[in-house]
Amino acid sequence: MSYRKIGDLIQLVDVRNKDLSITHLVGLTINKKFIPSVANTIGTDMSNYKIIRKNQFACSTMQVRRDKKMPVALLKQLDVAIISQAYPVFEVIDEKELLPEYLMLWFSRSEFDREACFHAVGGVRGSLEWEDFCNMELPIPSIEKQRKIVAQYQAVANKIKVNEQICEKLEATAQTLYKQWFVDFEFPNEEGKPYKSSGGKMVWNEELEKEIPEGWEVKKINSIAKVKHGYAFLGEDFSEVETEKVLVSPGNFKISGGFNFEKNKFYTGKTNENYILKEKDLVVNMTDLSKAGDTLGNTAFIPNISFKILLHNQRVGLFCFNENFYNYYVYLLTQTKEYKHYILGTATGTTVRHTSPDRICDYDFVKPSKNILITFNNIIEPILNKIGLQISIKYKLFQLQSLLLSRLATLEG
Repeated sequence: MSYRKIGDLIQLVDVRNKDLSITHLVGLTINKKFIPSVANTIGTDMSNYKIIRKNQFACSTMQVRRDKKMPVALLKQLDVAIISQAYPVFEVIDEKELLPEYLMLWFSRSEFDREACFHAVGGVRGSLEWEDFCNMELPIPSIEKQRKIVAQYQAVANKIKVNEQICEKLEATAQTLYKQWFVDFEFPNEEGKPYKSSGGKMVWNEELEKEIPEGWEVKKINSIAKVKHGYAFLGEDFSEVETEKVLVSPGNFKISGGFNFEKNKFYTGKTNENYILKEKDLVVNMTDLSKAGDTLGNTAFIPNISFKILLHNQRVGLFCFNENFYNYYVYLLTQTKEYKHYILGTATGTTVRHTSPDRICDYDFVKPSKNILITFNNIIEPILNKIGLQISIKYKLFQLQSLLLSRLATLEG
């Protein structure tokens, strides 16, 4: 199968929003996706912005070497939008020869990013020259083969989407139960009726300035657990190529909760046996690279990924409980708005936001009775186990996606 230069298959498109007819502004992420723009455009002349239409691409050739990625995305969800004039917009010349979706798969390969990074030598920021981008090559199988490849990849992508929807519903169910029991105090009493609304005894708590069930206490997390620092694994042993060892790092935490195993750091060095994570270990993110602190303080259970060794990397904390029955409760406690507000309010740093084991463990919570917690655990455990199973399945689906992408270079026409 012959390889063709990208520049022979695409053409630049430069249509400006001169009549201001298009108002939907999109941005381009480093993860090769379009997102609604959050830029402040008050007073900005939008007539010079570029129009991008469905099945057209936009990319950024700036800072490729620094970021080790080339942001490039294919517009599929919208018919038309506008984007900053700083981004080159291009399209496939002949869709009977090259499917835009197939080209996007090629751009999604880690090998493509590494090649783009190799060519990005211009200036301090490591920009990629447009000519060098156009001289990069890709294999062009028959159009029928391209359709088959795209269909296979999209089938896996759809399964991942369904998987995420299942996880979201399960998480919402778990949060609803937590709120019912430990915020509204409507856990079942001895007769199986909602405690508070059935006349359960409540007492005023000065620290929280609200009533809590009689016999419950206000404690700090450090009364039931400590948070252990991760290990500083040697950066020289990090690998972009997949290995048996996965470093669980701040970048693995999702904004919405749980793990993101889409992009991992792998490790080739010697394993420190004291820093291997086990299934159902509860970990917490102590560093967030965004100024907003989107994932700072987020917690997640280690899923069952038996075919990988998950390493406890630095800036990730591990909860070590005095008694194991607190783990589910603390996980759901750390999903609340009150906890998130506390973490962000006590964070340090500006460009990079940090928290610490001491700050995490200084958080106040209402400590239920042991019997109530054990009863709650019996209800919530199957739900959280199901979430863990879905995360394990999603990891395998991501691996399948990577395998499909890696095979693009060896396909027959």
